[in-house]
Amino acid sequence: MLQQTGITPHLAAILCGDDPASQVYVRNKEKACATAGFRSTLHRLPADVTQPQLLQLIAALISNPDVHGILVQLPLPRHLDTVAILDAVAPLKDVDAFHPENVGLMLQGRPRFVPCTPSGVMRLLSATGIPTAGRHAVVIGRSDIVGKPMAALLLQKGADATVTVCHSRTPDIAVLCCQADIVVAAVGIPRFVRGDWLKPDAVVIDVGINRLGDKLVG
Repeated sequence: MLQQTGITPHLAAILCGDDPASQVYVRNKEKACATAGFRSTLHRLPADVTQPQLLQLIAALISNPDVHGILVQLPLPRHLDTVAILDAVAPLKDVDAFHPENVGLMLQGRPRFVPCTPSGVMRLLSATGIPTAGRHAVVIGRSDIVGKPMAALLLQKGADATVTVCHSRTPDIAVLCCQADIVVAAVGIPRFVRGDWLKPDAVVIDVGINRLGDKLVG
């Protein structure tokens, strides 16, 4: 792309506050950009940043033609309106695919962008030769970041899985997991899924990161 256009893709990330997990994620994104030859800019804002200040920064990044992608690291501090802020990111620069327009395109099977974690899960399944067509996939979690888009991708033509989504109000999650060929755990509870919930040949992909003491666990 550099040879053909002279353009270096530029990702702008916004980090509000000092959430430890977010610090790790952003640092890894910066490394990934460097490896890929992207330019990356991290905008660090204090935890007490106001909503107008954050929206002003997003507007400036949208209007900057040298910025090609914008991501707002979640979770945001509690006093900020997460939905309003994510909606403010222009769809053409919304590389996390959180804007309603990009969500709709993904659900229709013609995505502009795909959320990175569900996309990574699909890549893992493909790279390891795990078939999804006709398989029963259980997704634990219904977040807009992972659970919902994960279910949508597994359901699309080409993936063709039969999908069950479990969440905090689902009774007998263990019973549903025991029926699953593929389990994707995307729930923010450490050590939630037990070994005896899984049939012997089940494929399990854990996208959760939880800290217990000084350890990171699934």
